[in-house]
Amino acid sequence: MKAIGVIPARLHSNRFPKKILHLIDGKPMVVHVYEQALKAKSLDDVIVAIDADETETSLNEWKVKTIMTSDNHVSGTDRIQEAVADIEVDVVVNIQGDEPTINPLLIDELVHEFEDKTIEMATVAGQDMDVEKIMDVNAVKVLLDAGGFAVNFRRVPVPSEMGGYYHHMGIYAYRKTSLKKFTDLPASVNERSLNLEQYRALDNGISIKVILTDKVTKGIDIIDDLKQFERN
Repeated sequence: MKAIGVIPARLHSNRFPKKILHLIDGKPMVVHVYEQALKAKSLDDVIVAIDADETETSLNEWKVKTIMTSDNHVSGTDRIQEAVADIEVDVVVNIQGDEPTINPLLIDELVHEFEDKTIEMATVAGQDMDVEKIMDVNAVKVLLDAGGFAVNFRRVPVPSEMGGYYHHMGIYAYRKTSLKKFTDLPASVNERSLNLEQYRALDNGISIKVILTDKVTKGIDIIDDLKQFERN
């Protein structure tokens, strides 16, 4: 089974412009992610899917493997699909470019799930839930069935589900065929109304296996996240 990690790296993010190139300890944020991903023993290759010459110039200095993609993609998933379209691979791992402390062991666990031929898509959730995270609309929550598959994802909690949530982490793995199927589908009603892309899978019969970890790492979405990261 061949697996690759792809880091979608859009330059002009809305909430934190050019965050992927923001220097952390003298190194662009996305380079930290790339180097962490390279430590995953399950990956045969790691690629950063970029959309701007400025990113390419910056990452060349760090000998990062990149592939240029369109700057018109509406999501990182679409960018990844373009990046892997002509690559022979079985499993594709979508690694967020704003997770500089991503644990390579989590990547390995995700890829390992695909030894089960029935798994189409997988993600990660943390068991470190508390009232603050449950009530935080920026903390995506996932409810699981008895088999460890996602039932639903929430930003706003539902009272009847409060005791069953796990803290979703934005890393995904797909069979290449499932990734293509996913990106060919139109956005579902739930996806649009809840602003959660995962529902495109659930609403179209693509099951999502969820592996659990003690605590998820927090991505750097906005400047305040960076300040908190630097304090830690």
